[in-house]
Amino acid sequence: MARRALVRAIAVLGIFGAGVATGFATQAPADSAPRTDSPQRVEQKRTDLTGAPGMEVIASVAEYKPGEGIRQHIHHGVEVAYVLEGATVQSPGRDPAVLATGATVMNLRDVKHAGFVVVGDTPLKLFTVHVVDKGKPLYDYAR
Repeated sequence: MARRALVRAIAVLGIFGAGVATGFATQAPADSAPRTDSPQRVEQKRTDLTGAPGMEVIASVAEYKPGEGIRQHIHHGVEVAYVLEGATVQSPGRDPAVLATGATVMNLRDVKHAGFVVVGDTPLKLFTVHVVDKGKPLYDYAR
């Protein structure tokens, strides 16, 4: 009887381990190529957009510490950002401005945005969702 319980426990642990491994694998980026976008961005999930061939949805979090910035760029699709932790940012030639905790930002296809540095003592933390053309770079930096 004890042997049967041991075999069952090992089987359950094996199935559980396989489930955990599968969960981690599905959360990994679709490809392991080095990113050329923002090193502060940590991709959480990526999937094809149902009913829209050639499009994908990418969910990420990013943290920009004081002194770090986001270069001006575009996306080949729509980006929605939710400010998890607000901070003061400054664009060249402009006064500092606050991106408040809880704010939502939407950037439309091919529209230049960002181009600021985090100033002050608080890092900027964002949750972003991109609905973009599959196979194109997530960020195309402005020249």
